[in-house]
Amino acid sequence: MEKLIITAAICGAEVTKEHNKNVPYTAEEIAREAKSARDAGAAVIHLHVREDDGTPTQSAKRFAECIEAIRAVCPDVIIQPSTGGAVGMSNEERLQPITLTPEMATLDCGTCNFGGDDIFVNTENTIIEFAEKMKAKNIKPEIEVFDKGMVDAAIRLNKKGVIPSPMHFNFVMGVNGGISGTPRDLMFLVNSIPSDSTYTVSGVGRVQLTMNVMSVLMGGHVRVGFEDNVYMSKGVPASSNGEFVERIVSIARLLGREIATPDEARVILGLKK
Repeated sequence: MEKLIITAAICGAEVTKEHNKNVPYTAEEIAREAKSARDAGAAVIHLHVREDDGTPTQSAKRFAECIEAIRAVCPDVIIQPSTGGAVGMSNEERLQPITLTPEMATLDCGTCNFGGDDIFVNTENTIIEFAEKMKAKNIKPEIEVFDKGMVDAAIRLNKKGVIPSPMHFNFVMGVNGGISGTPRDLMFLVNSIPSDSTYTVSGVGRVQLTMNVMSVLMGGHVRVGFEDNVYMSKGVPASSNGEFVERIVSIARLLGREIATPDEARVILGLKK
């Protein structure tokens, strides 16, 4: 099997210090959490940013500030900004971080009901717009999948040349309104993608560890971190993103998977540093 790429989703757009006091908001806190994850073995930092009061923002200036802070303590790590932003943001707002020309960025491939009146809207035209702007800047998209139809959408756009090959998917499992986080569902998704693709698995909430371990066993990659779960176990808050990374590193090594460095992850993902 390939070496395991570990992505740390260090803060997300929705979780707050009320959920876990260690969720980072400031650039200094974000750099601290990125370093804790990188030191423990993460090769990729999946990045949302906040204002100092915790308000989600897609400001290019704020992304640049946080990326600079991360680079100061993790010079080799892959930084993957989110273009998902937060529910209700415009396409123009969401696309701001790609003006910084990161190596990777997220590409959401469908609309999802997040609960209540919250709808995460990604029309086909939105997906095409984001994909074409990433391609023009040679940014590798990570295709965010909340349900099987989003795999199909990505494959259709790949056949039209909108999304380049080979594709890299992130299966986000266990989100309200999306696919469940079960072994059956993960196998269904993995068997639905092109054979030259790579994939990462993000289990949300209580399914995080189960889905991560399944992906390790199946030859996929994993995402951990506060965006997906703020607890190490029921009622026990995580002290840092690094604690999540340390746990999956330990499990992966017990199962015979070596851990990819950032440069090894670049080779696996087809990135150019």
